[in-house]
Amino acid sequence: MTTEDQVGGGVESSARATGPRPDVAARFAGIEAAVAHVLEGKDAVVRLALLALLSEGHLLIEDVPGVGKTLLAKAVARSLACSVRRVQFTPDLLPSDVTGVTVYNAERGDFEFKPGAVFTNVLLGDEINRAGPKTQSALLEAMEERTVTVDGTTHELGVPFMVIATQNPIELDGTFPLPEAQRDRFLMRISLGYPSADAEVAVLDTHGSGEPLADVRPVADAREVAAMILACRGVHVAAPVKRYLVDLVRATRSHPAVELGASPRASLGLLRASRTLAAVEGRDYVVPDDVKRLAPVVLSHRLVLGGDAQLAGHEGGHIVDELLSSVPIPVGQL
Repeated sequence: MTTEDQVGGGVESSARATGPRPDVAARFAGIEAAVAHVLEGKDAVVRLALLALLSEGHLLIEDVPGVGKTLLAKAVARSLACSVRRVQFTPDLLPSDVTGVTVYNAERGDFEFKPGAVFTNVLLGDEINRAGPKTQSALLEAMEERTVTVDGTTHELGVPFMVIATQNPIELDGTFPLPEAQRDRFLMRISLGYPSADAEVAVLDTHGSGEPLADVRPVADAREVAAMILACRGVHVAAPVKRYLVDLVRATRSHPAVELGASPRASLGLLRASRTLAAVEGRDYVVPDDVKRLAPVVLSHRLVLGGDAQLAGHEGGHIVDELLSSVPIPVGQL
């Protein structure tokens, strides 16, 4: 199942008529249009990236070089009037470069905290798997708890806070694979893939004669994004839909090819993302189709497959697709 299938299509729902969420839908459309202007033919992945932002989640963009991973991250950041910082992850990057450090101030005669790159609204982590495990783990607390603890003092991060990390799955020399605990903290993992022929011609037209990224102007600020996040939290999720979501996640834990299934954190992430998808589509309730469309990008990177399954060429996405076909979908009033 491609990213376009996951977000652009899906099962038709015969649920209630569109409910009141005009502000979230309209504001989201403006941000989406600003980012999509830079990435030709990648509307589905742009939508996923912005859904992750409004779901208070983090995004892992994994793909081969040159398809626009960093460009997508920069475009999302530029479309928002928020603080943005970029970190190039390298083997010599230190944890203190990310979180900050306490230094002695000779003039005042005391110690003061110098914030690191993580103290921002959007943190762009380029080639995250090129940093060592110690530096990668410096992000764990920030990504889960929105806080940073340095020398026994805990510092709060702002709202919104999102990590957009990129990595190349092909060139593995000098890299450190993300551990399961780190991958589990990313709400979604997406890949852009190669563009279609027409989209690639459009890329030549737009990027060959200038830099479209320079034309991206902020269309929302941190306060507006925080208000949109709050509105998404209020989207109704009926008990049968919650049960379907939980059944789907629990099915990953009992699949014979899976050694370690999705965690309860994955259930919460899928719930938040489904609420956000409903809100940006103008609904004040979640339908099973929202869960189905988002499950592949929310669950697949969290699954640890057994050795036989890996040797057979299975991937997490294949398992999730299989479970989506087998777990019963709730019917009736939602």
